[in-house]
Amino acid sequence: MSLRLADLTGGAMTEFQEKLRQQHEESMHRELEALLGTGGGAEVETSRKDFEGFKTLFHRFLQVKGPAVDWAKIHRPPDESIQPYEKIRSKGLPPDISASLNKLVVVKLNGGLGTSMGCKGPKSLISVRNENTFLDLTVQQIQHLNKTFDADVPLVLMNSFNTDEDTRKILQKYSQHRVQIHTFNQSRYPRINKESLLPIAKNMGVSGENAEAWYPPGHGDIYASFSNSGLLDRLLAEGKEFLFVSNIDNLGATVDLFILHHLMSQPAERRCEFVMEVTDKTRADVKGGTLIQYEDHLRLLEIAQVPKAHVDEFKSITKFKIFNTNNLWISLPAIKRLQEKNAMDLEIIVNPKTLEGGLNVLQLETAVGAAIKSFKNALGVNVPRSRFLPVKTSSDLLLVMSNLYSLDAGSLIMSPKREFPTTPHVKLGGCFTKVQEFLFRFEDIPDMLELDHLTVSGDVTFGKNVSLKGTVIIIANHGDRIDIPAGAMLENKIVSGNLRILDH
Repeated sequence: MSLRLADLTGGAMTEFQEKLRQQHEESMHRELEALLGTGGGAEVETSRKDFEGFKTLFHRFLQVKGPAVDWAKIHRPPDESIQPYEKIRSKGLPPDISASLNKLVVVKLNGGLGTSMGCKGPKSLISVRNENTFLDLTVQQIQHLNKTFDADVPLVLMNSFNTDEDTRKILQKYSQHRVQIHTFNQSRYPRINKESLLPIAKNMGVSGENAEAWYPPGHGDIYASFSNSGLLDRLLAEGKEFLFVSNIDNLGATVDLFILHHLMSQPAERRCEFVMEVTDKTRADVKGGTLIQYEDHLRLLEIAQVPKAHVDEFKSITKFKIFNTNNLWISLPAIKRLQEKNAMDLEIIVNPKTLEGGLNVLQLETAVGAAIKSFKNALGVNVPRSRFLPVKTSSDLLLVMSNLYSLDAGSLIMSPKREFPTTPHVKLGGCFTKVQEFLFRFEDIPDMLELDHLTVSGDVTFGKNVSLKGTVIIIANHGDRIDIPAGAMLENKIVSGNLRILDH
């Protein structure tokens, strides 16, 4: 008797389905125990803790009945639950902001690899500006804070089994910096066969035939992993009160003193336990999670939770005007309380994958922002777009390497010479996907201060001192190559395969 994914998504649970679910849960538990039997030493105890979390997630996955949300219950959040950043900034700063900084911990989500940009190892070790990596810039920012305000803000990296070893090796180079750095690992969960709903792993190894058998289960795992690692209790004992959590590839996610002061200045009974930074949605952000009011709680709605019939409505920038930057400020004592009560309610994101051999698997994941509904006095803050500067592609990399920004103590600052506060829309084709190819195609980075839109497709290279203004479209047809000569100035131009330059 076997149960398929399709059998789990029906309506009311029949007695037959309930027996099937129990059977699958028992089979999963047996498989997990067998896997633990192939490991050894301390790894087994760590994995046992991981598997407890996985069992809880798998149990909830088997209970799922249809969409995660009832669309009719979704409402726009009340105005007071999303504060404009200007209002928070207008309160100014107290003379003793260093006292607040001493209660802060910066956490960077560092579980991702650089494979999508053609790089091996952790994404945080890719050079993004003046030979500085994401990790270099983060350390520089926090060191600058600690020196400027004579504070002690530690940096915590949430690594995954994919990034931990390489990250630890590189941390030695920061030993002389004025930043205390801690690391902990997020869980390692087994990918499950979509048909049998059993792990595909043969043993606890992560190489060879098992290389694709495991996954880090999304950043929602931070609460359990942070708690299990012992760091939560250690930092509470040191008097720390708030985490500032963000993706390490978001170069706009620096410590904001005004938001920190807002959090610390609230009376204890009204203290906000969770702040999510949101920003205005553009057409480039239509898939980003948004804040909604749902059953009297502020809640994060991700595109994966939206019923298919409402996906276009979700993507609308008129109904859902903001999206989650994943810059989050979270109360440490509140995390402790919710973990102890097992009251952290995170929706499951079912992420289907097809492995290289064609096997269909499922990853059960959670998102860190989804916990917002479990915290007291949760708040959204609508921040400037400058606080959301992620580097996911080579197109993003071109922007942050250009003269649109200057570097100041690890922070990227938009050039005052740029007339518009928005960044240009850049779309580089497949020839630029890998960082190595990208760097080969630019002798140096063009002047982009007056650029609005750039599209490049095909085999294109750029010489030195090129200037791009307005809308520039460069398309090399298959078999053609376009070399933009040194010193060229392209303003509102289309450059096509035969190198004719046309007014746009």
